[in-house]
This record gives sequence, structure tokens and C-alpha cells, in this order.
Amino acid sequence: RSSVRVLCGSNWSLVLQGQWMLEFYAPWCPACRQLEATWESFAKESERLGITVGKVDVTQEPGLSGRFFVTTLPTIYHANDGVFRRYRGSRTLEDLQGYILERKWEAVEPVAGWKSPSSIMMHGMAGLFHFSGWIR
Repeated sequence: RSSVRVLCGSNWSLVLQGQWMLEFYAPWCPACRQLEATWESFAKESERLGITVGKVDVTQEPGLSGRFFVTTLPTIYHANDGVFRRYRGSRTLEDLQGYILERKWEAVEPVAGWKSPSSIMMHGMAGLFHFSGWIR
């Protein structure tokens, strides 16, 4: 059984409380598949690290990927009580753990207010992505 929490349009607001690491991926993406085992191992350590580890399948959740303005895969975000930061570090288990344990996320500029996934602007963006998926 996976320790990674699957997020979708109906439960994504869980990331607004507590500390999260969230991966946006697609099943067909080679880089995403390469990260999969590491992400699972990272999730198994989540309780010790004091975080929740989640993932979003962008092929199933176009509105949610729009809300986070995901343009490359995989994309990883850190969230702490609704403050979002894009993770751009190495994708090794050690570096992911270090990002949390050493609080490296504190040195990363948060996503600007109007671009925050919980903003009205990104709510509209989610609608556009969802609508474009529906049209396709």
C-alpha cells in the first residue's frame, strides 16, 4: 500500500493545512516514472519528517494542474499552511529529506499571492484548464 496521498479537485485543499510535498506527474512521463520509487520512499518517511507527501496525476486533474500552473513534469511543490514554494532541488531521497529536515524551504521565495494556488486568479485558471480538457 502506498504512503503517497493522491490529490484531486475535490480534496486538493488539504494542502492548505500542515506541511506537504506535492508532485505533479503523468503516467506516460519517463522522468516521472524515474522519480516514482524515490517519491514512494520519501512518503514512507513522511511521519518521521512531519509532512504529508502527495501526488497529482495531471492527465486526470487538468484543473488542478492549472491551479498550480504546472508546465513541466514532474513538478514538485512544498506547502506549509497554504504558503507554496516550488521545489527545484535534486530529486534524490537524501536531498528531498534534507529540504525538510534542514528547513531549506525557508530560503525559497514563496509563490506570489496572485499566483498562489488558493487565489481567485488561479481558481479561474483551474476552470480554464478543466474547460480545455473537456473540449478536447
